[in-house]
Amino acid sequence: MISRFERSMNYVVLGVFAILILGPLVNIVTQSLGAPIGTSGGIHPENFVTAWEQGQFSKYLLNSVLVTVVVVGLSLVTSVLGGYALGTMRFPGSGAIFYVFLLGIMVPTEAIIVPLFFDLRALGLTDTVWGVALPQVAMSTAFGVYWMRTYFRSSNRAVSEAARIDGAGTLRTLWFVQLPIARPAIITLVVLLFLWTWNDFLTPLVMSPRGTMRTAPLGLAFFTGQHTTDTTLLAAAAILVALPVAIVYLFLQRHFIRGMIDGAVKD
Repeated sequence: MISRFERSMNYVVLGVFAILILGPLVNIVTQSLGAPIGTSGGIHPENFVTAWEQGQFSKYLLNSVLVTVVVVGLSLVTSVLGGYALGTMRFPGSGAIFYVFLLGIMVPTEAIIVPLFFDLRALGLTDTVWGVALPQVAMSTAFGVYWMRTYFRSSNRAVSEAARIDGAGTLRTLWFVQLPIARPAIITLVVLLFLWTWNDFLTPLVMSPRGTMRTAPLGLAFFTGQHTTDTTLLAAAAILVALPVAIVYLFLQRHFIRGMIDGAVKD
């Protein structure tokens, strides 16, 4: 039983952390509505329109959406299938395959990005959506397989066995039995993959040297270099780039937190 003092202290601690987190957000929103250089004071919501047009964020955000959809979609499919196979089946080499995926998590992007660029350039994939997306699919799948394997290893085996007794095959058991139960873990994986893909800076920078597949974070960096002194436009541009991430998290936060908690308490 939690005492009244402990409950009060919990609220105090949460309040302090909320202020520390929300303070910078309020500051950047305030700056984004401030007066740009050479204008009068007051509230200026047109800063977002100016930043949108000058920074060409319509093109960059469209590139980010395209890359993110490809990466999250392909990574989710491969992660679920790979995690289900490694988590519920026993076959020769399964342990070695799992450690290969673990190695993919531990190898930093900086260590492989240069040789990977020359390989993709030889295939004619640089400056295309596939040149930017495929390296991120490979890196995301490494974590995704590990995440889903951990879930499937701790899932209820009796449900799958009952489905097999009723005549369901492996894929049918996965689709109709395991996936509905694994929804919190899958949504958590989707949110994580979305955040990592959307915020990735290095891969689009290297894989699109001509800038044809420049994504929103990369466009924000170039916009920052052009407007180093106009903090109002910089703040507005930063909000435009971060807004899709905030929207996705707000819609999926309940499932995301549930998936994180389920993953923490499973053996």
